[in-house]
Amino acid sequence: MEMVNALGRRKSAVARIFVTEGTGKITINKKDLQDYFPSSILQFVVKQPLTTLNVAEKYDIKVNLDGGGYTGQSQALRLAIARALVKINADDKKALRAEGFLTRDAREVERKKPGQPKARRRFQFSKR
Repeated sequence: MEMVNALGRRKSAVARIFVTEGTGKITINKKDLQDYFPSSILQFVVKQPLTTLNVAEKYDIKVNLDGGGYTGQSQALRLAIARALVKINADDKKALRAEGFLTRDAREVERKKPGQPKARRRFQFSKR
């Protein structure tokens, strides 16, 4: 198998990944997965597509992560991994789609409006 690349986005985070056959090593910005995401919950989120298909020990994944916070980055990475697995084997698409791993979460932060302290919050109204 040659190298397969995919892209995942969530909020303002972008994950570019390169998948090759290997031993299950995930490297994010030249750091190990456990070093980059110390939280076990975020590690679980990243590995969800791999564990769903039982291929966690089959592929090495090299990741360039940019922008956003740690939650957005982990979910962007999950989408990228799912897309790469579909490129490798199209038969896996149905299982990943059923789990919701191929759906791009399009929610973005709403911009702050002038004359307001936040996007929707207004300053306190005083009648008198």
